[in-house]
Amino acid sequence: MAKHALFAGLVADPLGEPVEVATVGGEAFYVLDDDGFKRHIESEAVDRQVLAKFAEFIRGNEDLVSEGTMKAIGQEDLFTKAIIDNSLKNLDQQFERLIETGLPDEVRAWMGMLGFQVLIDAHGEVIEVRQPTGPENGDN
Repeated sequence: MAKHALFAGLVADPLGEPVEVATVGGEAFYVLDDDGFKRHIESEAVDRQVLAKFAEFIRGNEDLVSEGTMKAIGQEDLFTKAIIDNSLKNLDQQFERLIETGLPDEVRAWMGMLGFQVLIDAHGEVIEVRQPTGPENGDN
């Protein structure tokens, strides 16, 4: 039972219309308008699907993710690399912490500005995860 919807404001219906977030009995739900019927979908079920997609990308690309993270935070040293590498080895634990604590509002806002969006159907299945892409062909 998740208290926070990790991707609040970033989840949309199949048409790209944003879904609302509601809390019922201490549990967070994404609320999809299905022709006037408000379907309450457990946020944790959707969030875990998205996190699984993140894990698919990360696994096998750990060096790329580690290097990009170090550049993004401006800390390109061995100590930082070791911390990031250890975090990547323990993805499941990191994801569990995220489910428990939620993402900071600033992170969700940043993700939205970059074009991140999750499309779900009326059953809570993730149809698509739209992620920002980097410059193509080395263009900046």
